[in-house]
Amino acid sequence: MVKLLSKEDGERAVKLAREAIETYLEERKILQKRLDGVFSEKRGVFTTLTKHGNLRGCIGFPYPVKRLDEAIIESAIAAAVDDPRFEPVRLSEMDEIVVEVTILTPPEKIDAKPKDLPSHVEIGRHGLIVKMGPFSGLLLPQVAVEYNMDAEEFLSETCMKAGLPPDCWLTGAEVYRFEGQIFKEKEPRGEVVEVDIKSCEV
Repeated sequence: MVKLLSKEDGERAVKLAREAIETYLEERKILQKRLDGVFSEKRGVFTTLTKHGNLRGCIGFPYPVKRLDEAIIESAIAAAVDDPRFEPVRLSEMDEIVVEVTILTPPEKIDAKPKDLPSHVEIGRHGLIVKMGPFSGLLLPQVAVEYNMDAEEFLSETCMKAGLPPDCWLTGAEVYRFEGQIFKEKEPRGEVVEVDIKSCEV
């Protein structure tokens, strides 16, 4: 059983992500801070940045390949400056950006017949990874709730995120599911709260 983060840990995670971004934007240095406890464990993590309610960057590590503190620092910086969908974040924007960190459980492959896959996906609980050949795509659990998707739509959207046809989950793609625990600022630099994924409300 993967240990969940406490509210205090979640607060530390989000503050670490913000500090990492601001240190990098100001000094072009990667923060070397290390935290104890759960932060010394290997975890998958995504950092999401939003500005006035709109996505401004989202990058992370689907698999637990790094210590959580390292993964937060690296994903936060990457979300700010390396997301190919957006211009790099400027330091002056950080007063308008809300920082959100999603800590992931290790992905598990869903072993089911393709037509049965939707019954193994719980909206509001599971995020998805779809893999086929050299292609792979990931959508976090909160995406399905935010866009009011059912399980079939969520599977199809994850296929498209991978650059594959929307029905690839029916034609042999590997599908993995994982869970996430989300912490975010209520407002830029504001109080950090845990998000209820099922309602996507703080």
